[in-house]
Amino acid sequence: MYKKIITVFVIIFVLFVLYLSFFKSVSKKNLPKEDKILEKSSYSSNIIENVKYSSSNADGNEYIITALEGEIDVKNNNIIYLTKVKATIKLNNAKKVLIKSDFGKYNINNFDTIFSENVLINYLDNELRGEYLDFSIKRNSLIISQNVIYSDTTSTLRTDVVEMNIKTKDIKFFMYNRDKKITLESKKN
Repeated sequence: MYKKIITVFVIIFVLFVLYLSFFKSVSKKNLPKEDKILEKSSYSSNIIENVKYSSSNADGNEYIITALEGEIDVKNNNIIYLTKVKATIKLNNAKKVLIKSDFGKYNINNFDTIFSENVLINYLDNELRGEYLDFSIKRNSLIISQNVIYSDTTSTLRTDVVEMNIKTKDIKFFMYNRDKKITLESKKN
């Protein structure tokens, strides 16, 4: 049982490291302005339909975030609020990390992204679900919270929060209520 928990933690760690390794090598000075693309099919006030931002780094990895609709924050035009969000991280080794959520908040200057409601992360045979994903390069953190469910082909883990420090690679799994426990269930074949 203990080995399965460690295996699940290692798989989640690998997923996050791959996701974050792309962002670690991306820096503002490595990204020409042409790499930041905003596609729009129509514009009305501060509403944009069919939003797409794309960037790549020197290692050949690519980050693409799309949304059905975006609304530019009138107080800060570097922030765009997104609806029906999809993000793809195309790693140069041909592997992809896919992220989906109902809503998002994207900072076009620093790539900080908040995904909210029905967050789904897929990588290989691994799936991570939650209601809130906060990714910040500036804070060196990735936090997925609220009803987090990790599953692979052999097990399912349930917790309230998974937090990772990008710099130190430390991962914390915890529950909001100390009386409740993280659960791990094996899938029957």
